[in-house]
Amino acid sequence: MGFSNLRKKYIDLKLVLLLAGFYLMFDIIWVSKIAYMRSVMAMKSENFEWSYFLVHNLLMDYVVVVSYMTLIAISTKRFLNRNYSWVKIISIHTIFSLLIGLVIRLIGEFISILTGRLTWNNYDLGETIYAFMAVIELNFLIYFAMVFIIYTYYYLKQVKEAEKRHSKLETQLVNTRMKMLSSQLQPHFLFNTLNSIAVLTDVDASKAKDTIADLSDFLREILYSSESNRISLDEELRILDYYLNIVNVRFSDHLHITKHIDDFLLMKRVPALLLQPLIENSIKHGYSYDHTDLDIDISVYEEEKMLVIKVSNNGEPLSQNHKDLMSKGVGLTNIDDRLKNLYGDNYLFEMRNKKDGEGVETIIKIPEK
Repeated sequence: MGFSNLRKKYIDLKLVLLLAGFYLMFDIIWVSKIAYMRSVMAMKSENFEWSYFLVHNLLMDYVVVVSYMTLIAISTKRFLNRNYSWVKIISIHTIFSLLIGLVIRLIGEFISILTGRLTWNNYDLGETIYAFMAVIELNFLIYFAMVFIIYTYYYLKQVKEAEKRHSKLETQLVNTRMKMLSSQLQPHFLFNTLNSIAVLTDVDASKAKDTIADLSDFLREILYSSESNRISLDEELRILDYYLNIVNVRFSDHLHITKHIDDFLLMKRVPALLLQPLIENSIKHGYSYDHTDLDIDISVYEEEKMLVIKVSNNGEPLSQNHKDLMSKGVGLTNIDDRLKNLYGDNYLFEMRNKKDGEGVETIIKIPEK
């Protein structure tokens, strides 16, 4: 494994920059404090040199701390991957928090020896320990502040990754369900249409051929849109026209269908193959001995940021409520399942008698997108 791959596997550059930025703010505050105390409080020291302080103390301290915490970040990632117990993790970090001050001090004094500012003869281990103990609580707090940043970063990253996986699984589940429902609906429609064609062959062979052609076009449209859960209203209406050609041949002058749809709604997206089963159901339940002529009206409009699709007729009133109808109709159950799958609880699907008692209306409300 190359260096580049190792770096990507163990070092998160964004996290390193986050830690470096945090400690940079600490150093800026530190320099500001020193400058303030030396100017306002007239702190004087013959041995103090700004250049030495900024390069030897500040820069060296910054590089050592950021490098040290980068190693801690790498170790933390391994702790999380190996599922260490919290007792073990806290114990390890406590030891590392105490060591960071000693490491900084030892590295600083080693650099001083290399640059000649300190010799082995005048090196005092007791002074090193004293200086280490003088700021041990500060180093402890800084260390755990940066560890908190590390764990928060990894936690948020895991949450985002989990959300992406969850979203991907939900999308896959929706697509799987929609394909299952589509495969259920297409044979349901096909059987009904073939029965209509069978009737036509005895009445008018020419019309039967035309109906077969329309059925071919209709099925071709279904196949082309089978991978899309939602399509534009304009596309849905084009598919519906093939179906209407089929039913108009069968019912001739006894069926009249009108549409009231604003042009600006044509690009709104709706569930694929939604209107056809609504029309089919309206025809199936609308005709009766007392209602031999059927008028069906298709309306699509906006209402309170929802897209409303209404199919109404002047046919036989319903003798059952919506719930009972849903328990018996394959097409209606399919519509409800698809709407629930796409919109959760944020939709309305209802069949009811008109208020004037002259016919039935089916209303669907879905989020406008």
